[in-house]
Amino acid sequence: MILGTSSSPHHTARRSTQIIMQLVMLAAIPGLLAQWYFFGWGVVIQLALAIVTCVGCEALVLALRKKPVVFVLNDYSAVLTGWLLAICLPPLLPWWMTVIGCVFAIVIAKQLYGGLGFNIFNPAMIGYVVLLISFPAQMSQWLPVNGLAELSPSLLDSLSVIFTGFTVSGHDIEQLRYTIDGVTSATPLDSVRTAITLNNTYSDAINSPVFNGGLLASWGAGWGWISAFYLLGGIALIMANIINWRIPVSVLVGVAITATVLNLLNGDLYGSAVYHWFNGAVMVGAFFIATDPVSASTTAKGKVVFGALIGFWIVIIRTFGGYPDAVAFSILFLNMSVPLIDYYTQPRTYGHSTKNRAENSAEKRKKKSN
Repeated sequence: MILGTSSSPHHTARRSTQIIMQLVMLAAIPGLLAQWYFFGWGVVIQLALAIVTCVGCEALVLALRKKPVVFVLNDYSAVLTGWLLAICLPPLLPWWMTVIGCVFAIVIAKQLYGGLGFNIFNPAMIGYVVLLISFPAQMSQWLPVNGLAELSPSLLDSLSVIFTGFTVSGHDIEQLRYTIDGVTSATPLDSVRTAITLNNTYSDAINSPVFNGGLLASWGAGWGWISAFYLLGGIALIMANIINWRIPVSVLVGVAITATVLNLLNGDLYGSAVYHWFNGAVMVGAFFIATDPVSASTTAKGKVVFGALIGFWIVIIRTFGGYPDAVAFSILFLNMSVPLIDYYTQPRTYGHSTKNRAENSAEKRKKKSN
């Protein structure tokens, strides 16, 4: 019998890292197209800018480290990092902020640890959190979805806003954020948080226009469809054996259980499971980010614990924390916990039982005492 070993990323599928990265991006295309449809050309521009910056940063660091640049870049991991970071950013975020996020993702969170397979945190989420903490106002400047916006920027307008701060006709980002009702837009998560802060109920909050575009009461306009398309892409990854089902399913179950318990305790303050699933980045986080084979748990039981705790913290931070969306924080927090989770969820060694291990430990302690 021949035994094979491999270093991280730990994939059992007989595919190269390059193919796996490409398939993940392919599965994310439906969600990306939905984002482009609802939020305009800024989504595509941010994607191109982030990918170019991430690849450029990786090439520069590899050259400085005297590593084979072309060989490493061909694994497409830098491209995927830029892709995942870009889809989490507001479409008209200033270009230099996107560049800063990419630099932190590649240079600090990935290459500083030794490159692919050695990073303990998800690089894209490090870049996102750095931007969120450093520039909270700009990171909350999401446009209204198409159909609710008073002004819809064209491709040239989007380019102009990203690189100069103004459209071709002179409108700034704040003017573009006005809805047809003449109020500044907010994401569904921001809208509910603000409404509850003003002593409105959760039921009242989801009756706002930002929730009028979906099949369910708490399905955010545009956001619900985007989440649904990322869900379809994630299911395709599971069916193709690119990712393991345990982590994404555990994330969604963790979100559902935590949200349902809180909702049953006080439905006037706490959102339902559907509200948390289909607003914000839960689907992206569950299927495309938490499943990163390098920074996620590697044991079967550990994957379940890892995913469930991410889901738990998403709801807790969203509900009681200072940030409306908590996917990035939850994933990074559990990335730190992976060594502990893996340690306590290691499968039993063949031929050994829990009883035998306990007896061996007792015998060792006895010998030491003697």
